[in-house]
Amino acid sequence: MVRSSSVPALSFSHMGIFVADVARMEDFYTRVLGFAVTDRGDLASIKLVFLSRDPREHHQIVLATGRPGELPFNPINQISFRMAEFAGLREMHRRLQAEGVDELAPVSHGNALSVYFRDPEGNRIELFVDTPWYVKQPLRVPMDMTLSDAELWAWAEAEARKLPGFKPVEQWRKEVFR
Repeated sequence: MVRSSSVPALSFSHMGIFVADVARMEDFYTRVLGFAVTDRGDLASIKLVFLSRDPREHHQIVLATGRPGELPFNPINQISFRMAEFAGLREMHRRLQAEGVDELAPVSHGNALSVYFRDPEGNRIELFVDTPWYVKQPLRVPMDMTLSDAELWAWAEAEARKLPGFKPVEQWRKEVFR
């Protein structure tokens, strides 16, 4: 697949989430995930809380009141955050265990090592670090966070090498984004 060069450049900036309990969600995103409240206010009857972890971005997430109490399913599939390093992912896994979040699941995707969990209103969150490999997706292999860093990375590479399409991620990028 080749990216169309006729489409002007764009990058993802932020997202908004309708919430039922804005105070509870603000507490979770600031206390557990380390976001800062950058602004807050009202727009008509909606209360808004703006959150960011990037000083260059006024906000990366907007919490907005108004989520209906009864939804047949959660329309948010997942919200994903790239971690700067594996040590940070390991620390967040430890914190999330202590927090008692729902559905805490460390997994390897071959191209990323991830920790999934649910926020207080059931939105699935993914924290991840990239690996230097590409493997065909989707892939989700449970990962043992009790292994040492060296053992875990060796396991992740060995698992990835068994899979169709395994190659260095740089090779994959050159093939896809020529």
